[in-house]
Amino acid sequence: MAEKVLLLCIFSALCFTLVLSRSLPVDSKATLLDVSASIQKTTGVFSDSESLHKYSSQQESESLSSSFSFQLHSRSSLHRAQHKDYKLLTLARLERDSARVKSLQTRLDLAIRGITQSDLKPVDTVVFEAEALKGPCKSLDVSECRNGTCLYEVSYGDGSYTVGDFVTETITFGGSASVNNIAIGCGHNNEGLFVGAAGLIGLGGGPLSFPSQINASSFSYCLVDRDSDSTSTLEFDSVTPRNAVTAPLLRNQKLDTFFYVGLTGLSVAGELLSLPPSTFMLASNGDGGVIVDSGTAVTRLQTEAYNSLRDAFVKGTRNLPSTNGVALFDTCYDLSKMKSVEVPTLSFHFSNGKNLALPAKNYLIPVDSAGTFCFAFAPTSSSLSIIGNIQQQGTRVGFDLANSLIGFSPNEC
Repeated sequence: MAEKVLLLCIFSALCFTLVLSRSLPVDSKATLLDVSASIQKTTGVFSDSESLHKYSSQQESESLSSSFSFQLHSRSSLHRAQHKDYKLLTLARLERDSARVKSLQTRLDLAIRGITQSDLKPVDTVVFEAEALKGPCKSLDVSECRNGTCLYEVSYGDGSYTVGDFVTETITFGGSASVNNIAIGCGHNNEGLFVGAAGLIGLGGGPLSFPSQINASSFSYCLVDRDSDSTSTLEFDSVTPRNAVTAPLLRNQKLDTFFYVGLTGLSVAGELLSLPPSTFMLASNGDGGVIVDSGTAVTRLQTEAYNSLRDAFVKGTRNLPSTNGVALFDTCYDLSKMKSVEVPTLSFHFSNGKNLALPAKNYLIPVDSAGTFCFAFAPTSSSLSIIGNIQQQGTRVGFDLANSLIGFSPNEC
């Protein structure tokens, strides 16, 4: 294993009692979006980056904030975009994002039906000699044994995949702390968007995830802007920041991989939307609910919830010039002649009574370098809602596994 690992981080009856729309005690109903700064970042994606050089030099002189910690770099800072312009890059990102969301929805649907990936077999396949699986191999979704070696295969929603040997290894953090006997995949056949990363790290709730294997009581990450060269950290067993907005961390008995959050409502400009109480509820059969997912870019909401959110946002942006939609974004604006704009505030509301206000740049984003900005939410016909990484950017997201809490700490990167 490499001594230094650069990780790329790379969630019947229609008789509902509606929650009445009401004003909320907020500091402001509007916030500012820095249009110029956002557009400037879209051009930086295509310039040469010194991120990798900086990373190498910093490793010699700096230590991370925790011995169990990794540095995080955005994908674009490691691998400059090969697309001709930012709009084409955006379309590629959204296509990849849609594929991932579809894979998550499929995985949940199969789990609810009691079907695992290992139950799905192609019509024609090479059959390995049957051997009794033991140890960590039992936890693999897709595995075979050959000549005493455990083999694995993992496919990701964006079409990437890795196939190789399933082994145990000693993992070193930051050149100091290490953990023995961590089950990992040693990929011999890797295809897809792994770019400059030496590997992938699993942060889900299953037995083979990295937090589970090191018995971490908590972990947290902060995702820098997708178009930024800045770095942040992924930390284990770190203390939740004092300013964190905490929410209940829920688990699905049908699928242990996802981390669900107790979301109950959304507000725009201080007005709580009128939505059925069951909109974001995790059902006892494993259906529904809201997951926090670092791999999904755009937050997905059930169509009814999305329409209500979008309409409220459009109502508060009537003074902004609208333009045609882009891909899965149906609400876009031409801000090419503006340096900054005032937009309605947008907040998530949790079942413990707390709420998280999002920065404007986390829900109105540029899709090209010409000044087209779109509302960064999308509808889904699935019962599963997903809080994506665009809405998480610039916020330290902590998973307190010991106390079943998710913490959101703005500006703690």
